[in-house]
Amino acid sequence: MALQSWSLSQLSSLLPLPEDELKQILSYTDTLPDAEVTKHLGDLLGNEDPHAQVFIKSYIERRAAMNAGTSKQASASQAGQYAPPPGPPPSHSRAAEPTASSDSKQGPRVATSNDTKSDFKADAKEQQRNGSTSDHPPAYAPPSMPPPADVATSSMAAVNHHTNAVIEAAKVRARDEQEMQQLLQNLQYSYGIYSTDIEPEHDTDYPCSCAIHRYQARKWSRYPVQEMWSKAVMYPGEKAYNDNKNGSQLFSRNPYMFRVVSPYGYGQLAWTQQRPRAAYHAQSIHQTIALNNALNHEAQVTIDAKEPGHSIWNDNALDSAMAGMAVNDNKRAPEKASDTKRRDEEGSSEKPQTLALPGADKQKTSRLSSFRKSIGIKSSDERAVAKVEKSVDKGKALRDDILAEEQGRWQDGQWRYIVAVYQDKVGMTRKIADLRARHPIQYLHLLRAGYFEPIPVAWANQASNPLKFSIEAATGWRGLTPAWRGYEDTAEERLYWVLNHREGTVGTRMKPDFISEMDMARSRMATAVDPPPLYFSANDTCHLQHTSEGYSKQVMPTPFRPFDRPETPADDTMILLDVSGSMDFDPLRPVYDQYMITGYAKSTQPKNKDVAKAIIRRFTDAMANHDHAFRGYDLTTFANQASYIGTINHQNLDQMWRNVRVGGGTRVMTGWQKVKERHFEKHRESATHHPVYGWQAGPETPMLRLLLLLDGEATDMDEFELDLLGLSWAHVTIFLIGVDGCPHHHRHANELARIGDVNHHVSFVDAQGNTPERFVTHELLKRHLGYDVSMREFEEMEELPAYAE
Repeated sequence: MALQSWSLSQLSSLLPLPEDELKQILSYTDTLPDAEVTKHLGDLLGNEDPHAQVFIKSYIERRAAMNAGTSKQASASQAGQYAPPPGPPPSHSRAAEPTASSDSKQGPRVATSNDTKSDFKADAKEQQRNGSTSDHPPAYAPPSMPPPADVATSSMAAVNHHTNAVIEAAKVRARDEQEMQQLLQNLQYSYGIYSTDIEPEHDTDYPCSCAIHRYQARKWSRYPVQEMWSKAVMYPGEKAYNDNKNGSQLFSRNPYMFRVVSPYGYGQLAWTQQRPRAAYHAQSIHQTIALNNALNHEAQVTIDAKEPGHSIWNDNALDSAMAGMAVNDNKRAPEKASDTKRRDEEGSSEKPQTLALPGADKQKTSRLSSFRKSIGIKSSDERAVAKVEKSVDKGKALRDDILAEEQGRWQDGQWRYIVAVYQDKVGMTRKIADLRARHPIQYLHLLRAGYFEPIPVAWANQASNPLKFSIEAATGWRGLTPAWRGYEDTAEERLYWVLNHREGTVGTRMKPDFISEMDMARSRMATAVDPPPLYFSANDTCHLQHTSEGYSKQVMPTPFRPFDRPETPADDTMILLDVSGSMDFDPLRPVYDQYMITGYAKSTQPKNKDVAKAIIRRFTDAMANHDHAFRGYDLTTFANQASYIGTINHQNLDQMWRNVRVGGGTRVMTGWQKVKERHFEKHRESATHHPVYGWQAGPETPMLRLLLLLDGEATDMDEFELDLLGLSWAHVTIFLIGVDGCPHHHRHANELARIGDVNHHVSFVDAQGNTPERFVTHELLKRHLGYDVSMREFEEMEELPAYAE
């Protein structure tokens, strides 16, 4: 207890976390040997902090002294007694009960996050149960496959310290990735550049103290980080490059430097401010798209050709590859099959020439063979054998690397079971097995990047994680798949890789390029029509605020098609609300010149936060009349961080709304993680907790039905969609609020429609401008409840619920 009291007070001064989380850290640290304590606390507190080093050293010394005293006491106790190994930290839920079957198959296993500090922040706290579970398992239950026998005995609380080159490079890159992205956005805003793909350019080449040159200096200082990242993610035979214009451009390996025009064009006066031009910007986009496609195709063909020509998993196949090879200086052509057949039919006892007498063989040996051997020149047969032997050795090394990486990432049955469930739910089990068998180089590459396992929960609250890294083909910041060019970030790249490797995928699902996205957005915007007049309501926000006359034209949602079973009383309804700064802005829509944004124009419509509040009120009133849950529904908000507001209903909504704070960015994963924690706090009896991947639903875990309100694209929307692909216990209905006549809104709507096509647990409704709130609420209820709510039933649900005191 003395050690814990001292270490708790010391650690609290170094690590500003709640006391219960600090106790969890110390409880886990106490289970580690001294060498791992140094590494664990060093990663947690920073290896360069002198105060942290003093604390680590003092902790190890004090613990050693305490253990020495304990050992003396133990030696005096009854013989034969011993203490069991320390258990997991108290914050982790118990594992599943052991089963009678044994784990005879070695399936996939799970990866781990290397940011230990964030791991502990993401752990769920022990709280009082406030919910119950259903008596019968719902139809959407997780796979019926039983967990392996060693799930219960696996070290669920152990933190995996496995690492590799990709993980280490990601740690280094994550330190300032978010800062650099924010610096660029601020720079673009200050110079009046609104298209995110255009960087400001200076009017002179010589350095000065202006904001542009300071930003460029920061970029140049990151070239070592870029080189480290490139080495970690490049495939065999590839070469790294960057956008350094101060280097030797003549020998630059950057394929974009001379083949893509600058958005600024040519011929601008040196003493005037450089301004991008719409025509050159459009030309630059066209050239970039064409070059991306060509390089992606070339890279994929190249790496496919480098894959082993034999199975690295079959030793017999390796032997058979050597069976037909023989070292011989005889240059005659191989004996034809027809000659062999004729000799057999004639009954000839003559032996093949390759086995002739030494004298005869000597006569047919090349006169230069001895000379070639003396100077080390190999014959063609010897070169062929050497080539096969080299290929065999590379195959064995590749196999060893894969097995070592799998064992390091997925250390026991619990981890392997979670990965197996994830791959099954996402629909990639057979695809990944085929990749492992036939394309082991690419399999190992993506294995090291964590492509075959769930997303660690710790990443949700990290400002920069391996799914938030920018991909910039023109500047050399690479992705992880062979065809990485054209994606905005690593999350989008992984999302489309998963979509293209799911069971039943026909053809390749390509990410639309920017021009295609804009064209489709404008086409969708042109289909807007007046909303049905029977949904008119004088109490709609746009009528109360008198922003403009009448409703805006709306794009009609696709007809409702049920997928999940209809809502039941056991289901858990929650609301997740975007409270980023744009929710409180005066709505603006971008003004385009071709594909370049030149400014913004004001739209006459209510603020998005007012529309969101009105929709939440209508939705919760209708739901209370439907399921008689008059106590209300949990409301969580998110921006850069998430906050649980409380349980809202018709009576307390205005009061609870005062606790809603608007401002910040749009990171939906922070809110989604908070919602999941809240859901499993209610239903923890039917679930288990994993130290890296968080709560895992069981067969009796009630379904979570979530209403998510957004006013634009979240910075981690692709990460959110990736997480939803691997879940069967959650159904998410998204309401997307948009500005009237805004292509950005329709680009995001098209993306959500594509996601809904492949993941039927996700559906969405959007509205723009002056919103017909009754129409939106009716469409949301259909998708949230899972059946086609008739107009008559909807009108009955709209009546004010009879709340009891």
